[in-house]
Amino acid sequence: MMRIGIFDPYLDTLSGGEKYMLSIASCLVQEYEVFIFWDKSKEDKIKQTALKKLGIDLSSVKFYSNIFDKKTSLLSRFVQSRKFDAIVYLSDGSIPIVGSKLFIHFQFPIEWINGNSMKTRIKLFFVKKIFCNSYFTKSFIDKKLDVKSDVLYPPVNLHVVKNMEKENIILHVGRFDVDFHESNYKKQDVMIDIFKKMIDAGLKNWKFKLVIGVRDGDEEKLNKLRTISEGYPIELIVNIPNQKLWEYYSKAKIYWHATGYGENLQKYPEKAEHFGISTVEAMGSGCVSVAFNAGGQKEIIEDNKNGYLCNNIEDFISKTNALIKDENLLRKISIASIRRSSIFSGDRFCKELKKIINE
Repeated sequence: MMRIGIFDPYLDTLSGGEKYMLSIASCLVQEYEVFIFWDKSKEDKIKQTALKKLGIDLSSVKFYSNIFDKKTSLLSRFVQSRKFDAIVYLSDGSIPIVGSKLFIHFQFPIEWINGNSMKTRIKLFFVKKIFCNSYFTKSFIDKKLDVKSDVLYPPVNLHVVKNMEKENIILHVGRFDVDFHESNYKKQDVMIDIFKKMIDAGLKNWKFKLVIGVRDGDEEKLNKLRTISEGYPIELIVNIPNQKLWEYYSKAKIYWHATGYGENLQKYPEKAEHFGISTVEAMGSGCVSVAFNAGGQKEIIEDNKNGYLCNNIEDFISKTNALIKDENLLRKISIASIRRSSIFSGDRFCKELKKIINE
């Protein structure tokens, strides 16, 4: 049986990117022997968290000592990698040299890597295949590295709660991530301000709920969002189980996503949404998505057909108000959203992944 190793340098966060990589493990373990390179002492915790938070069963996946740890010598890494037939590696800009077939996955534009250096060209020579999570990411990776990568959209397995009545809720789902300049990557602060403007302008009987994943140590920074939300029908819901998340998707009528707003995306394209799994999950639950017009969102939403793309705050407000005021329009776009979400299914992901691995 083929032995496949998988490495993701961000396994301590278990967000959308990790859902992608762990879905690779869950898919391939159906036919192959699959290992995750990580600290073996954390195996049980990661498996439990993956099931609870992401709904991914890793019970048949094994853990192997992390050969990509910085403490591991290049020689030791190369020797140990030869025990595997293939390795799937999520790149943070790095490209390792291993003794087996190497598949590199990029989830965002890597602008800081020198694709023309001799060192990078040598490393790329030993790469079997590069694949990206969206054509947005692919456009930058292909240009930067002078390659022709594949695109494998993330898997979105829907767990919609049936017979749950929709409520007047605008929903956002995303991790809480601020840089050293206190800039909020997912723009939860921007969306809170937009909703406050709508309330101040007379909107009644609607709530804005933000489901946020927060890492240990970041809770204090989250207080800024709580402070600016005070006095408005805004609720912050932190670190909830996957099952509870789908209850919120099933209740909400509208979904907001604003990653990339206000950023110089020509200079820093990685600050756009690289794909947008939560947007697809929302659409599959019948939420009408209203999202900033950038990055992978443009590959998910067909504007004015199964959702709305916005170029500024005024767009967010006007397009959301149009949905609120017209129930027939809301229902029509909701049905189209559900239909659109089906093209990002887990079955499609697994089939295309195996094709890449077996080429």
